[in-house]
Amino acid sequence: MRIINPDGIAKPQSNYAQGVTHAGNAQRLVISGQLGVRPDGSIEQGLEAQMNRAWSNVFGVLYAAGFEKRHLVKVTVFVTEPGQVALFRSVRDRVLEGHVCASTYLHVAGLASPDFLVEIEAEAVRE
Repeated sequence: MRIINPDGIAKPQSNYAQGVTHAGNAQRLVISGQLGVRPDGSIEQGLEAQMNRAWSNVFGVLYAAGFEKRHLVKVTVFVTEPGQVALFRSVRDRVLEGHVCASTYLHVAGLASPDFLVEIEAEAVRE
């Protein structure tokens, strides 16, 4: 895997990559959007708690498939509360422990339930 941050475009504003390459003979894992929902089906309260749980759920799928954090190549986050990109970056950087991947942050009007404040989907590649 190789991180791409070319000189001809704006540098990332936080700890993410503009692009990521990987070998063609790799195994790819696509992780559905994960919510701030506990294993018992209850919903975490508050945006930061939901972000932490959503990341935990992403990692649960990742590890169950035999992948590690370092295999993440792309994350997409959907947040319903405006102005929360700094919080997302802080949580992302903490849970990824220095790993850098491509990242997209979207402020959306709503998710599948008004109780859901964040949804995180991810892709991982293992060469």
